[in-house]
Amino acid sequence: MLLTTPAPGASQPLHVIAATQATLPDKVVLTEADLASRWGMSPKTLQRWRMEGRGPHYLKLGKRVSYPVKAVIAFENGVQHVSTSQKANG
Repeated sequence: MLLTTPAPGASQPLHVIAATQATLPDKVVLTEADLASRWGMSPKTLQRWRMEGRGPHYLKLGKRVSYPVKAVIAFENGVQHVSTSQKANG
């Protein structure tokens, strides 16, 4: 998501600033490198997973690939296991 900042000295109405800060968390997407680091895997694995239709949902804008944090967390929750034979409920 590309956000522009106003020029120095320009001001925005307070309700616009407050609404923007309330709806946008610090980081709403992870880069491929961020996610690979988070999971301790190679970015090539994520690239292969995308080709195979595996892994979390992702955004592709031009050549840039990013992963919404909510999609990453949902994927992580969906692959949790209690034991080798039983998935976690939830």
